[in-house]
Amino acid sequence: MLREGRNDSGEVFALLYKADYDNLAEEQMLNLHGNNLFDSQKPMGQEKKNQTWVNEFILLGLSSDWGTQVSLFVLILAMYLVTFVGNSLILLLIRQDSRLHTPMYFFLSVLSLVDLCYANSIAPQMLAHLLSAKKSIPFYSCVLQFYVSLALGGSEFFLLGAMAYDRYVAVCHPLHYTVIMHEGLCLRLATGCLVAGFTNSLMETIITFRLPLCYNVINHFACETLAVLRLACGDISFNKIMVAVSGFLVLMLPCSLVLFSYAYIVAAILRIRSMQGRSKAFGTCASHLTVVCMCFGASIFTYLGPRSASSVEEEKMVALFYALVAPMLNPLIYSLRNKEVMAALWKVLEKFG
Repeated sequence: MLREGRNDSGEVFALLYKADYDNLAEEQMLNLHGNNLFDSQKPMGQEKKNQTWVNEFILLGLSSDWGTQVSLFVLILAMYLVTFVGNSLILLLIRQDSRLHTPMYFFLSVLSLVDLCYANSIAPQMLAHLLSAKKSIPFYSCVLQFYVSLALGGSEFFLLGAMAYDRYVAVCHPLHYTVIMHEGLCLRLATGCLVAGFTNSLMETIITFRLPLCYNVINHFACETLAVLRLACGDISFNKIMVAVSGFLVLMLPCSLVLFSYAYIVAAILRIRSMQGRSKAFGTCASHLTVVCMCFGASIFTYLGPRSASSVEEEKMVALFYALVAPMLNPLIYSLRNKEVMAALWKVLEKFG
């Protein structure tokens, strides 16, 4: 009897949760559609007169079903913990083991730091919202999340391009590797990647949030570029152009650098006569190439792919993959496929064991 009572109360709570969630989203959408439907042909003065100030945003998230959200909470929490532990461990190993004080591992440490910060900009809020009936985020918090996540995402693409150049020098010019990839150049490349990512994000943030926003219900789990642009009631043709330009600079330029680098790398590997030499040369690039295909493929599909009626849900899935899955897999890919990292890990375990 007690167990049945608990089950009944759980079902009632789930139904009330779903009803509150659906009513909140419906109320927000009806109010906004009723008060803030603007024709793009109206004079600018009238649009400003009818526009209301947005104090907060409502994030619809991934699902409105309570049971699904609980399952997602457990899954995303596990992924977030693996991401946090994995990337923190990579940073610790590279710092502790002098054998990993090389340009390749320097860039890997920066990549792990970026992944760690990126996951922290998205995951904690997602976890909180999955167990909340009202999934709201203040306006300025949304702007900050928009800026930070976009900046770190862009920085990661530039870093992958810099890492491809590092692999090109290592394979094609092994005798001059330490001379070319000196500490000063590595620091300048890493700093340039971060500056480029944060500068691009600043531009995107300014031109996005200067638009008149007529709605505050975001059909996403985070404040993401395309999702926020759908809230605008003014002309967003300029923003579409800037998203395309930004996508070309942040995605296609590093991707082109990666392709050219690996074209030379493959040509150099094919000139190696021994199978052992070829395997060793390719092994130094396999982890980086895997991460490149994973990250660039997901983001190019999201931002440069064709738009369709179902693209909103597809964007959320791809964004979830990039925000949580990729940062979780990166340390696993680099550690499991790398003998030096595994040796450093065993050394640390023996030290503390």
